[in-house]
Amino acid sequence: MKLNGNNTAFEKLLEYEKRSESFSASKRHGSGPAQEWSGVTFGLGESRLACNIDRIYEILPLPQSTPVPGAKPWIIGLANVRGSLLTIVDLAWILTGVRSPITQRSRLLSISLHKAPIGLLIDEVYGQRHFLDSDAVSAELPEDSPLQKVVNKQHSFGSEIWQELDLDQLIGMAEFLNGAAS
Repeated sequence: MKLNGNNTAFEKLLEYEKRSESFSASKRHGSGPAQEWSGVTFGLGESRLACNIDRIYEILPLPQSTPVPGAKPWIIGLANVRGSLLTIVDLAWILTGVRSPITQRSRLLSISLHKAPIGLLIDEVYGQRHFLDSDAVSAELPEDSPLQKVVNKQHSFGSEIWQELDLDQLIGMAEFLNGAAS
């Protein structure tokens, strides 16, 4: 099989192997040269988002859940995941007021809020990407975008633009912390 003119698939794999051997993962710490971080990339409505992989405990298919009486409608319910209760939150609904459609691609990003497991319902996981801090720029969002509250930066990855979801800002939102219906 030929790729890009005269490169064979095998030659392309050798090139990838050579590039991966020269790669050294670095962690974010201190000042100095730009640091790389790994992010989980996912879709939420028309938005393409990324969040630090270190903040995600697990990516799960949507389990069966039990509704919580007296909870706000964006709290889908509670699910038993390997013996632990996971609160399922519709991320799009809390941010935009629009319910996420449940499809075969829907997933939960499992995070922790003060050691309590939370599952953020998203539309689809695209995979993992590596980003450089130095490549981040201020997010270009419309003034009325509901993501303004939780997205400050964006990253370019080839021709793709990924908005960086700040989970600390999300879980610090007063509405997120108060799931009781009025």
